[in-house]
Amino acid sequence: MRAILILCAAALALAACTESSKRVRFDGNFYRGSAKAPATDRHNFTASVGPVRLGLNGARQAAFYEGTLHCVRHFGTSDIAWAVHPTEAPQEALPIQGDRLVVRGRCLEWPEPGA
Repeated sequence: MRAILILCAAALALAACTESSKRVRFDGNFYRGSAKAPATDRHNFTASVGPVRLGLNGARQAAFYEGTLHCVRHFGTSDIAWAVHPTEAPQEALPIQGDRLVVRGRCLEWPEPGA
């Protein structure tokens, strides 16, 4: 039983190391982020990143990254129509909720050939 617990602890430690190596820094900081969309409409998504207190510039870049990652994963494109562009909108226009930057966008696709 003890050996199993040690093996599980080692596996968790290795998994944590792997995940942190895949993390991306924005303006020198790590931001927790995600982009979510309803299963019935993956085009329209909400990207949320934080904590904004680490730096607004980094949070803006992280939000842009999360949205782009979502669209590339689901549609193979990085073209996005943003409700409020996370990196180009003036600071006062950014939708900050608590300590998180929350932006919405729509993944744009090129028309299929022959359509």
